[in-house]
Amino acid sequence: MTELKQKLTDDLKQAMKARDETKRSVLRMLLAAIHNVEIAKRATLSDADILGIIAKGVKQHHESIDAFKQGDRHDLVAKEETELAILQGYLPEPLGREDVVTQVRKVIEEVGAQGPRDKGKVMSRIIPQLKGRADGSEINSIVTELLSS
Repeated sequence: MTELKQKLTDDLKQAMKARDETKRSVLRMLLAAIHNVEIAKRATLSDADILGIIAKGVKQHHESIDAFKQGDRHDLVAKEETELAILQGYLPEPLGREDVVTQVRKVIEEVGAQGPRDKGKVMSRIIPQLKGRADGSEINSIVTELLSS
């Protein structure tokens, strides 16, 4: 069991002992999602893969919050924001734009990318490195920008 998955399991046990219904529910859903992906891949997931699942959950909660705000459901907005805060606690500190640019430049040098046609090589190396720490669309735009110049 990976370090992050063990932490999630331990935190679930603590939430159950503390009778924290919200945290217990969020962690059960997260561990179930991890388990389902492990079954689909027929392999245990790395911490980077688990961070990707957590990031996906964070993105879904943001979308739900927006939808509930449009629907004027403030009770559900509060619930989603609480769950979102729990999930974000497991993500590493997000990288700023300058940090992402620095990482992308390193990968461009390592791969020897010359222009936009080498974008696939760069993206396949940088996405696993920054999973859960930077938004994929932001990474994509930075790679495109750096390879075009």
